[in-house]
Amino acid sequence: MKNEVEVNLMSPLVWAYVGDSVYELFIRTHLVETTKLKPHKLHIEAIKHVKAQAQAKKLEKLQDFLTEEEKEIVRRTRNTENHHLPKNADSSDYMYATAFEGLIGYLYLTNQKERLNEILNKCI
Repeated sequence: MKNEVEVNLMSPLVWAYVGDSVYELFIRTHLVETTKLKPHKLHIEAIKHVKAQAQAKKLEKLQDFLTEEEKEIVRRTRNTENHHLPKNADSSDYMYATAFEGLIGYLYLTNQKERLNEILNKCI
């Protein structure tokens, strides 16, 4: 893990890149631990949680729970210019989903495990 100064020098899109993986692994692990679904059904269920629209909604529900610093991380990530927009996602949802992933990635990269777990567990 890097220190907070080093992480703050990274592009927020790098935070989102890491956050995407962290969140997907969290969801997959949660589904494996709490269901008896077969792999294909696990995949279908995981997609419901990790698609842009779902992540945007989760971020909206988290707003009152976030600290001012976390809200700033979300704002920075949301406002970072991203030239990649997926075909099947609304651009607004995609921006907020990227912001959600940026927050997750930032917390992971700065080793704020307790806070990361609090936020992830609110997303279930």
